[in-house]
Amino acid sequence: MEYTQLGRTGLKVSRVVLGTMNFGPQTDEADSHAIMDAALDAGVNFFDTANVYGWGENKGRTEEIIGSWFAQGGGRREKTVLATKVYGNMGAEGQPWPNEDKLSALNIRRAVDASLKRLRTDHIDLYQFHHIDRSTPWDEIWQAIDVLVQQGKILYVGSSNHAGWHIAQANEAARRRGSLGLVSEQCLYNLFERRAEMEVIPAAQEYGLGVIPWSPLHGGLLGGALRKEREGGGARSTSGRTADALKDSAVRAQVQRYEDLLDQHGLEPGEVALAWLLTRPGVTGPIVGPRTAEQLSSALRAAELTLGEELLTALEEIFPGTGPSPEAFAW
Repeated sequence: MEYTQLGRTGLKVSRVVLGTMNFGPQTDEADSHAIMDAALDAGVNFFDTANVYGWGENKGRTEEIIGSWFAQGGGRREKTVLATKVYGNMGAEGQPWPNEDKLSALNIRRAVDASLKRLRTDHIDLYQFHHIDRSTPWDEIWQAIDVLVQQGKILYVGSSNHAGWHIAQANEAARRRGSLGLVSEQCLYNLFERRAEMEVIPAAQEYGLGVIPWSPLHGGLLGGALRKEREGGGARSTSGRTADALKDSAVRAQVQRYEDLLDQHGLEPGEVALAWLLTRPGVTGPIVGPRTAEQLSSALRAAELTLGEELLTALEEIFPGTGPSPEAFAW
């Protein structure tokens, strides 16, 4: 496993990030523990979760599963760079109550303590804002964060799903306070969805944030969706984002070209999609969210895959980028 520093920090993280969103809803506790053990054995030290994972009436369940894994000892917590998130409403399902979501100082303080309890740890290595809160000023957010850093409850702060100008606004506010500011941005980015290249990734690079792409296979679209469709397998190839995208004949033709290209090279589509992200400027590592041990193994193989210039050029022809900003939409 290769490691890199997270943005401008001295923190070393694996170039594959273990996403845990499926732990609980789709993968039971025992299998989740086995996947985390296998990831750690393979050198993956960067685990990502969120307080809302588990969803619905089970919000927080994923953090609890990670916490029970840490509780087994064996250096599991010490070896793991733990990232979680705050923003989503954690109130009782169907019974909303004020101040149980977003980024007010009050909710941040409560959410951190609740996550620490579920995760059975005394600190969070990377605390991420799951979405931009347009109602809370950055000075309030950073005041809350500064207190938590001083208390030792969190070490670093990252953003997720933020626009480029949000990243700039956040870090300029942090700079005025003498705070470290954001050190990472978790965004939707993959071969098919490249709009982050226009503003978000350039802003992240300018301010020294590591980029952590989520949905690297675009919900399964880049994971051999058409092959699975023909073979009659793979639930994700026939539902959700993938099914919607494949209704477009132009997208279907694009994905077919992609799969045909990789068939010629004897490569697996999902592994190439992950390996491509590892070639992109500013990318720390993509988040992989395995439901099974085999899916984890596939992601690990991708980390060892080297893509030649000829293949990279062919991929660029199939999935062209948006172009830089402002040139993409102006002169």
